[in-house]
Amino acid sequence: MKRAKKKAFADFIAQRGLKSTRQRDLILDCFLSSDRHMSIEELYLKLRAKHPNIGYATVYRTLKLFAESGIAREMQFGDGQTRYEHVGEGEHHDHLVCTRCGSIEEFENEGIEKLQAEVAANRGFLIERHRLELYGLCGACRK
Repeated sequence: MKRAKKKAFADFIAQRGLKSTRQRDLILDCFLSSDRHMSIEELYLKLRAKHPNIGYATVYRTLKLFAESGIAREMQFGDGQTRYEHVGEGEHHDHLVCTRCGSIEEFENEGIEKLQAEVAANRGFLIERHRLELYGLCGACRK
């Protein structure tokens, strides 16, 4: 899957007439190796530890390109920060967001997906995309 995302991004860059750069490659590798929903700041700090020559603006612009290319999705969870997550072909999941510590947990539930489809069908509505985010306290914060 990582290889497919790298190819999709390389194709996108070429179509845009942009150059493939070492910095973009490093940012892409770092982003794809993470299993978290990363903010620009988080990704920047993670990269800076090994590659101090990468600037914040470069990380910002590159994440925007990832989103434009379709390999990443911008997510807002109500805390004022934009986070980015990987996008997989035909992949869908929802989120549990802790309002205290900010943790974000992905989940899939076939029952919820079926119910959404039923509700839409009963109303003659065709779902093109959707997002479900549940906000509350995670298990660790409830203790």
